[in-house]
Amino acid sequence: MAPQQVFPLRIRGVLGSPYSLKMRAVLRYRQIPFKWVPQNSKWDDLPPFPLIPAVAFPDATGAYTDTMIDSSPLIMRLEGMYSERSLVPTDAVVAFIDYLLEDYADEWVTKQMYHYRWYYNDAIDKAGKLLPLDSDQQMPAHTLESFSKYITDRQISRRALVGSTDENKPAIEESFYRLLDMMQAHLAVAPFLLGDRPGRGDFALFGQMTELLRWDPVSVRIGIERAPRMVNWVDRTDDLSWWDVDGNNGWVTRDAIHPTVLALLPEIGRTYAPFLLANEAAMEAGAETFSCVIDGHPYSQGTFVYQRKCLKWIREEYAKLSDDDRRGVDALLAGTGCEILFAS
Repeated sequence: MAPQQVFPLRIRGVLGSPYSLKMRAVLRYRQIPFKWVPQNSKWDDLPPFPLIPAVAFPDATGAYTDTMIDSSPLIMRLEGMYSERSLVPTDAVVAFIDYLLEDYADEWVTKQMYHYRWYYNDAIDKAGKLLPLDSDQQMPAHTLESFSKYITDRQISRRALVGSTDENKPAIEESFYRLLDMMQAHLAVAPFLLGDRPGRGDFALFGQMTELLRWDPVSVRIGIERAPRMVNWVDRTDDLSWWDVDGNNGWVTRDAIHPTVLALLPEIGRTYAPFLLANEAAMEAGAETFSCVIDGHPYSQGTFVYQRKCLKWIREEYAKLSDDDRRGVDALLAGTGCEILFAS
């Protein structure tokens, strides 16, 4: 009997998208066959979706009739399909911390990424010139010029909506500096956040940092100065297909999470946690914008439905924990500021 043909997944993305590169790195690390499809290119024949990355799953005949977006649910779908080289720690407490780290990177560190790409003039100039070429390297000059202007104008017009403003600059940039300093310290003692293998939080952080530390010029310079270990880590994490993994081994236990990782929890508590609660309160009040204080700085932006869902999902993951595991999580979060996410 001939062996059953294995059809690769197909992932639509662009090089300037942190979530696209997050999912590509996940597939590489997990050694899952896939084909990269540049969005809106001549090779892009996947069903239209408004967001990237989009991953298309083949049926038994090789037809790509099932397409899904959103990196976090995509990671968990892959967990149900493939058992080797899992991204989910075996200790439920460690897994919850990993989930929280992933969400923080996806939803707060992405503000740092957006800010450093669309706030500073040399970064704006680079992004406007290069981003359109992802879809067509042979784009005619007049098309490239108009597409560059469209992208630049659109992204600059959205700065206030997503939080990149003069008022918010201290909160965003200081959080970037602190994160770099903490990761510089952590990578001196461990290769990944929660053991000798990467988890969801690692790849979420990689997705944002690969733009911040490899692409956007202002943040690249800051990263090289403050966190050269992190710059090297980003280069390495892009393709971890070679990294050896022994079954389910390699994760830390709940009692052995390194202090340099635990230091990230107060960072989440002073930045992302108050942001989530302020966004939720504004949406419940029917407001289109909200203001709060983040690490002593005034912060305001437009409300986001998706980030309200993120808070709901964090609470659902917390509620799923057993009583013993919840006590373990509570002990780690006590005094970090993250505990306000679960206050009655």
